[in-house]
Amino acid sequence: MFFFSIATQSMHGAFAYCILFAALLIGPVVVAIVFLGDSAVIVGLWPAHFVWTYCCVLTTKRIGPVLKILAVVFLPLPLLLLPVLGIAGSLLVGIGYGVFVPLMATFEAVGEGVADKLSHCFLRNAMSQDGTASTIRGACVVVRDVTDFCFHSYFSFMDELSEKMGDDEEPIDIKLSYLPRSFLVALVAVPLDVLMITGVALWKSPCMLLKGWQRLCEDLVGREGPFLETVCVPFAGLAIVLWPLAVIAGVIASFLSSFFFGLHAGLVAYQEASFQMGLSYMISAVALYDEYTNDLLYLREGSCLPRPKYRKAGSAKHETGRDKDEHNVTAACAEKQHQGQRKHRRVLHRSKTFMETIQRLRPIQIWDWLFRSCEINGRILLGEGLISSEDIEEFITKGKGKKLSIKLPAWCILHCLIRSAKHDSHGLLISDDVEVTNFNWPKDKVFDWMLGPLLVLKEQMKKLELTEDEELCLQKLVMTNANEKPSDWDDCGFPSSDGVKRAQLQAIIRRLQGIVANMSRIPSFRRRFMSLARALYLEAIDAGTIDGSRKVERKVKADIASEKLQSRDVGDTKGSSNGTSVDVDMV
Repeated sequence: MFFFSIATQSMHGAFAYCILFAALLIGPVVVAIVFLGDSAVIVGLWPAHFVWTYCCVLTTKRIGPVLKILAVVFLPLPLLLLPVLGIAGSLLVGIGYGVFVPLMATFEAVGEGVADKLSHCFLRNAMSQDGTASTIRGACVVVRDVTDFCFHSYFSFMDELSEKMGDDEEPIDIKLSYLPRSFLVALVAVPLDVLMITGVALWKSPCMLLKGWQRLCEDLVGREGPFLETVCVPFAGLAIVLWPLAVIAGVIASFLSSFFFGLHAGLVAYQEASFQMGLSYMISAVALYDEYTNDLLYLREGSCLPRPKYRKAGSAKHETGRDKDEHNVTAACAEKQHQGQRKHRRVLHRSKTFMETIQRLRPIQIWDWLFRSCEINGRILLGEGLISSEDIEEFITKGKGKKLSIKLPAWCILHCLIRSAKHDSHGLLISDDVEVTNFNWPKDKVFDWMLGPLLVLKEQMKKLELTEDEELCLQKLVMTNANEKPSDWDDCGFPSSDGVKRAQLQAIIRRLQGIVANMSRIPSFRRRFMSLARALYLEAIDAGTIDGSRKVERKVKADIASEKLQSRDVGDTKGSSNGTSVDVDMV
């Protein structure tokens, strides 16, 4: 037994040295790629960003004169800090990616089901495509995503700022008469909130220290949490030793966040046009922080500190009717599912390995569903002539094309809403046996922002009670029409002549297109959608559906050949091949 214990400890030490070897071997190369690549993109595009930001702010009609003057005066500070922060962020991202990705690959290499863990660990990181090469490819993908964000997403935001306003829209502006009380409240609230919140953090830091040690020791005994994988035990033990540093970091973070609480009190005073409401938030902020820390440390519910109301009753500025509808629909769906009024459907499988557990926390399943649905519906629309070769070529060569990048995903989501409404689902039915609700929806800020509006739109589609003829016609209308006003559908052959129904459908389509437009600014969206467009283009040419340009065809084939070398075993493709993907049946 003694010799077995010694052998086990030696094996764990060998694993730790293997991880350090992988990080030291690959880390510097990855740091150099990410740091130099991202820094070059940020610094190279910074002059264009600086000039174009000022041009858009000066010419836009969406910002009032007072706010525009303040923006022109104060914009140089963030714009000058942008390259500095970008370079520092690139360095941190490069270090994190270069260290932790090889570490995760090592955990995967010595996971369950591997007989000779030690040799497989070295071979995977030193020789195979799953270790060194895939990490370097992933670093190149990071640089590409940053390039897409700085070049395409930024200018998309600026184009939206420069768009003309609707007849019912008003420019955003600030009232000078509200500013004195806001500055006065902020001047009082910042020092008080900093003192009180820091005091609460210091008071509860011993509790955080002891409870953290208790939880880590319980996980150690029960082999849960960070101690689940055998190879993680040395690092989890290091976490126990370094837990006091985490407590100190928490206190420092609380101190820094207290400044924002105080500044937000000034914002509340401006929004409510009340000095008293600003002071009320100053007091409530301490209670909110105390309640949050109680929940985090599993202490008593609520807070013993006073928490006065800081919003006026019936204020419509901060909770619109749409927000209320989204909250009510989400709560109703959760209640229906909780009560079990409908039979449960199969949910996404729990990941088994350490790497898959990390990916389970990402919204990769929903992302894969959307692109798979775009692929299936794209083939159908190509066959029906609703998408032409010119549409795909414009997107591939120029990176533009609203029909392909906006209208196609919007139709896929709308088709999902219609399908869910027909089956009386209390979530989003993304396939025959997979239903996404607020219980299994990915815990991601972007996707949380999407769920509420989509559930509201689904309920609206349910009330409209579309016929099959209307659904078929709706596909054409989404892809070809402007959908700005009910008269746009006069000569389109839409079966229903109800003007209210047409207006509601057009509003739903416009909102879905707005959601997709925001999604398209996510760098990985553009990269994956470009790959999808290239695949559809070549497939349509091979099938004889379209007659493409030879020049574009050669370019697409060259791009696909290079992408096959870069994207193999990299995050996005791996997420759909590890057993956690969702089979799509949207047609």
